[in-house]
Amino acid sequence: MPNIYDAIKADHDDHRELLKTLEDTSGDSDERRKAWDRFYHDVKSHAAAEEETFYSKLISKTWGQDSARHSVHEHQQLDDLMEELNEMDMASSGWLTKFKTLKHDYEHHIDEEEDEVFTRAKEVIPEEEIEGYGKRFEERKKEERKLIDEKREDSLED
Repeated sequence: MPNIYDAIKADHDDHRELLKTLEDTSGDSDERRKAWDRFYHDVKSHAAAEEETFYSKLISKTWGQDSARHSVHEHQQLDDLMEELNEMDMASSGWLTKFKTLKHDYEHHIDEEEDEVFTRAKEVIPEEEIEGYGKRFEERKKEERKLIDEKREDSLED
């Protein structure tokens, strides 16, 4: 079972590949639609699971509070962009423009997380305190995957 850092990084690597696929496809093609669906659902379940496992642990440490809040705020901004993209025509120039913003912002977020947040978290959270969190993250991500549509409907009602 991977540790929490490896589990999150593995997802980030998959997301980078999906972003490249989305960037390299055009129009409302089957390949772009499948890549978008996979990216959309995986990032949403990843972010929720990350907040509930990794960030909840990080926020319990004094240093981690600001970092966790910053990352959760970025999650919300990225989620808003994904929802906008989800409602747009993939063949439109507006979709591609907004997608490029999402790609830039998401890559910045995951690079920052891997370079800064992970490094600091490893310094302030003893390994024995976070042991088993990789498994918790992966299990929570599976649960969150089942809740995506329900959560989306709830947020649309707000």
